[in-house]
Amino acid sequence: MRGAQCSGPIRNPQRGTRGYTLLELMIVMAIIMILLGIVIPSYSRSILAARERALQSDLDTLRQAIWRYTLDKQRGPQSLDDLRSAHYIEQIPIDPITREPNWEVVEDDVLISYDEQEPGIIDVHSASNALASNGTAYSSW
Repeated sequence: MRGAQCSGPIRNPQRGTRGYTLLELMIVMAIIMILLGIVIPSYSRSILAARERALQSDLDTLRQAIWRYTLDKQRGPQSLDDLRSAHYIEQIPIDPITREPNWEVVEDDVLISYDEQEPGIIDVHSASNALASNGTAYSSW
């Protein structure tokens, strides 16, 4: 006996391999579409949640800077640029919802501190009128 006999079709090396059928390609495409349908809404919600957390953090930072500026200088800042130029913040943050540094400032003629001599900005809000995931407007945060 010279060698073991193989039982199976003999392939012609020049013929090449067969490709995928249209049915196989359609099944793969359907699976990909189902997975995308599951992943994309989840991804969108996580992006929105991250922007909302960033907005809340920026608002907290700006409000603390306004408070410290008012207590230190005995007058409220007249603009957010006053906070930057006095080194209470490094730069005016970009609103993560509108993607611009266009904050809505609240000015009042009520004095916050006993020692305060001149009123100014007392609060800051997002300039966006869109609704947050909790149903409130970003401009009311």
